[in-house]
Amino acid sequence: MSERTDRVFVSSLGKGDNLHQQVLSAFPLCQMTEEDLIQNPQFCKLLATLSQHVDRTGLTQHLRRDLEKAERELHSQRLSWLRVESVHRVLREIVQDNRFSKVSSAQTAEDKFFSTLEQCLAVGQCVRQMDISSDINEHHSGILGLTADRVKRQMPPEQDIMQMKQRLPSELLQHLKRKAANILTYYQPEWENESEGLRSVKLSKLPELLDGEQKKAKSLTERNRENATLLQRQTHAYLSELLKCVKILQCLVLDLRLKAQKDLDRKKIEYFEAKCEIGLQKIRAEMLEVQLDTYTRDKIAAHKKITEKLNAELKTSEMDKQAVESKLASFEIYGKDFEALAEEYSRLRQEIATKSWALKEFST
Repeated sequence: MSERTDRVFVSSLGKGDNLHQQVLSAFPLCQMTEEDLIQNPQFCKLLATLSQHVDRTGLTQHLRRDLEKAERELHSQRLSWLRVESVHRVLREIVQDNRFSKVSSAQTAEDKFFSTLEQCLAVGQCVRQMDISSDINEHHSGILGLTADRVKRQMPPEQDIMQMKQRLPSELLQHLKRKAANILTYYQPEWENESEGLRSVKLSKLPELLDGEQKKAKSLTERNRENATLLQRQTHAYLSELLKCVKILQCLVLDLRLKAQKDLDRKKIEYFEAKCEIGLQKIRAEMLEVQLDTYTRDKIAAHKKITEKLNAELKTSEMDKQAVESKLASFEIYGKDFEALAEEYSRLRQEIATKSWALKEFST
């Protein structure tokens, strides 16, 4: 059995560097290098054999089939729920539109249809909210002592429900047509004045058009994200290379300054300084481009003003610090006797302040 496995392993995965590359590509989530595989050949052989039974994510074929089956079932359940939920929301929109468009309070057959539909939706929503899972006791009284059967008694008469069901498909179709026409008008306003037949043809093509636009928008978003990542990497690499060049130029300036004559050194220094300045200007330009890509002009101006204000306050604080340090240095000349007098003076000032406060309190 072992010899057969070795023969299958060698024939299917190859040898040498090709084997290492195939093992690394078969387990992309593992943080290992080709050197690790070279130092541990038995472990490499084990991974190569294991790669024939698992996929790139580490799942076996059996688990992969079970996962795909579960995903298909979940997709089917979500799709069925989405269909029911979509119809329910459209029905609620129909009731809401009728309620807002109602002008007179006179009872008509149309009002009866909408009131019956609204009552059925309300009762159905209450029953769904009161649905109790199977792990709860059957004698549970529900919300406020109500049960689903008692709530269902609030349904309209059976005759009204039958009439509502007969009319419901046509109302649902008309509402969906109006909604599709609104979407078409919003998407292409110039189609609003077209004929009914032409609008129907364009409505039939609207899902494909919207789906194509959505896919195009997603592809453009993904492309922009990839371009932004690539641009960021290239900018970082470019700045890194510029900094390396600047460091090399600085080293050359320091080395050549000691080897050449005075005039030659001066000319070379001027040349390299100009070249370094160009490099620094390029770096500053790149940094400004990064700032402009990251922040707006108003934010950059606000940052500059804040920086200037903080620098001014820092200079003022440093001047105050120097003044205080000079005063402290003049006081230190007097020695420990002056320190004792200063402590006594501070204690007397504190006692005077306390007694003044007490006198003020007694007087008031």
